[in-house]
Amino acid sequence: MSLSIGIVGLPNVGKSTLFNALTSSNILAANYPFATIEPNTGIVPIPDPRLEKLAEMYKTKKVVPATVTFVDIAGLVAGASKGEGLGNQFLANIRSCNAVVHVVRAFADSNVLHVEATPNPEKDISVINTELCLADLQTVDNRLPGVQKESRANPKLKPLADALQLARDTLNNGKPLFESTEYLVLSTQLAELQLLTLKPVIYLFNVDEETLSNESKKADLAKLVAPAESLFICAKLEDQLRELDESDREELLESYGQRESGLIQLIHAAYKTLGLQSYLTAGEDEVRAWTIKKGATAPQAAGVIHGDFERGFIAAQVVDYDDLISAGSESAAKAAGKVRTEGKTYIMQGGDVVEFRFNV
Repeated sequence: MSLSIGIVGLPNVGKSTLFNALTSSNILAANYPFATIEPNTGIVPIPDPRLEKLAEMYKTKKVVPATVTFVDIAGLVAGASKGEGLGNQFLANIRSCNAVVHVVRAFADSNVLHVEATPNPEKDISVINTELCLADLQTVDNRLPGVQKESRANPKLKPLADALQLARDTLNNGKPLFESTEYLVLSTQLAELQLLTLKPVIYLFNVDEETLSNESKKADLAKLVAPAESLFICAKLEDQLRELDESDREELLESYGQRESGLIQLIHAAYKTLGLQSYLTAGEDEVRAWTIKKGATAPQAAGVIHGDFERGFIAAQVVDYDDLISAGSESAAKAAGKVRTEGKTYIMQGGDVVEFRFNV
């Protein structure tokens, strides 16, 4: 499956700078609102050191990592749901994304304009969430009356009508749907509507270098969005990192008490929030990583490669990555009894190296 993440926030919070750092792009990152007019898209390989080790073992030069697509969506402003700024054009760009990264400005810099004059993380978060709620409310209000009427004649539609009413009540109270205690019901019943506040959200606080190592300040910011996932990244620092080689990058990160780049942190957070994992395939032709949902069965994982693999699934030959590396080769892993055959009910694990058998 493809992983797509929309980067949202108010204007001038560092979205485009962050996007450039994550994707090694050079889009315009200007000091005025709406520097981004059309959404910018970057496809980034997900770093996975296991792939290179497998490539050495299987003596192949073709390595295909899993990827994540970042979409830099122009800054939203108060009134966006009614067309302010560039309004619904931007809201529509969020609908195609799997998850939303909400960039919140948590640094002071008089040289970087802010739409409200002074950055206020709590207020800024509220502005964005309000606009997303209002946009969803419009969608729900357009659908609810018709479904309620149809459900009187068709009882099978009652769960949908109930879910729409619950969504309307939640949104009318100013709460995003991801905060609802009935989130799972809503996400199941209303999936086709692609409601913005049903999308998993990660809050990314764009902080200055000093705040990166200030655990107390970071804890205060995290409380604003708890229990949602929160990250603390300095977009300015990330922009500097992309100009350095690996050793210098590690040294600079370490000087700020950071073990991983913003890209790695964000990918880990996205996988956790969306409940994803990667499995591996390896052979002389190529070594590759594939992204699947946690809990996916072997046939479902095979279907990510090609629909025919799932339809004609027979079995999966599976070996744990660590066992394979310890054995030194696939044949040695087989001789040690580490390679096993799994059937249709097998639940995939993140360290699986798999060869599927199928017949179509």
